[in-house]
Amino acid sequence: MNTLFIGIAGGTGSGKTTLTDHLQQRFQGNVSVIHHDNYYKRQDRPFEERCRQNYDHPDAFDTDLLIRHLKQLKEGQGVDCPVYSFSDHNRTDETVHISPTRVIILEGILIFQNPELRELLDIKIFVETDADVRILRRAIRDVRDRGRTLESVMEQYLTTVKPMHEQFVEPSRKFADIVVLEGGHNLVALDLIMQRIDNHIQQA
Repeated sequence: MNTLFIGIAGGTGSGKTTLTDHLQQRFQGNVSVIHHDNYYKRQDRPFEERCRQNYDHPDAFDTDLLIRHLKQLKEGQGVDCPVYSFSDHNRTDETVHISPTRVIILEGILIFQNPELRELLDIKIFVETDADVRILRRAIRDVRDRGRTLESVMEQYLTTVKPMHEQFVEPSRKFADIVVLEGGHNLVALDLIMQRIDNHIQQA
């Protein structure tokens, strides 16, 4: 199968997931999505220590496993993707089977940081959104969906998220083929990306 690999990167709360969801809904059955977040490393340490870990550094991810999985998908083989629990701050024992499809979307904050991972991506999209908007979105999401307190969200943002964004995420923007402002809310960019995907599916 001739699979198109699309990477969608950008800072936390930038709109990566919204853009990804739009594309997956538009091309149902032809698009599979893999989230880099699911490849956080398993941690054998107490919950309190897990809460204090830096989850925005490249070393927090098992990117080697992700690269192996993408190579398997490129060869037409299915993979069992790990599942991460944000409430427990740890990888679960569950997996989700991903089958090869016409289009594979990889979404995550640091997917352009690793050279070997970048090489596997046919189209690299960086979603850019104002920092104030991103932190507000993250705060709402983490409090509403992940059971965090506002204080813990702000502390994490100031101690790890913001510094890691400046050190790793923002510099990876230069590797993007396309920079999309406001993610899935940018209808012009969304339409262009959809046309590219539709062309690939038709040709395949």
